[in-house]
Amino acid sequence: MKLDNIDKKILMELQLDGRATASHIGERVDLSVPAAAERIKKLQESGVIKGFRAVIDANTLGLDVSAIITVVSDSSKYYEKVIFEANKMPEVVRCFTTTGEGSHILLVQTKNTKSLETLLRKIQSWPGVIRTNTQLILSSYKDLSPIYFENEN
Repeated sequence: MKLDNIDKKILMELQLDGRATASHIGERVDLSVPAAAERIKKLQESGVIKGFRAVIDANTLGLDVSAIITVVSDSSKYYEKVIFEANKMPEVVRCFTTTGEGSHILLVQTKNTKSLETLLRKIQSWPGVIRTNTQLILSSYKDLSPIYFENEN
């Protein structure tokens, strides 16, 4: 889908407030409510907007340990199996396939270091996983920043 400047402005508004009404967005981007609603619908149908969700502070729910885990597999034949296993684990918040030292990087959130240790044992038992490298996240200063769009001139 080719995005024009109005689509980009709508996307920026929705990234800043996913609960913004079509009325509010229309006002911000100088469109009528029906036109804004139609644009939003088209952005959803095209897959540009994948969904809307609440952003939750994990610490308030007792998930005090966040970590980045690099997964090193024995060979590329285990690539899909690692993804399959990661998708089954509720502690795995994000799963990335990467270049570099490992084949996958996982962002995980757990209650404490004991639960992290248990999670690491499970990950290390996945098919083809030969080792993991874990980095604890001490603080996060930039979360879920909006994707910036340059306007066409």
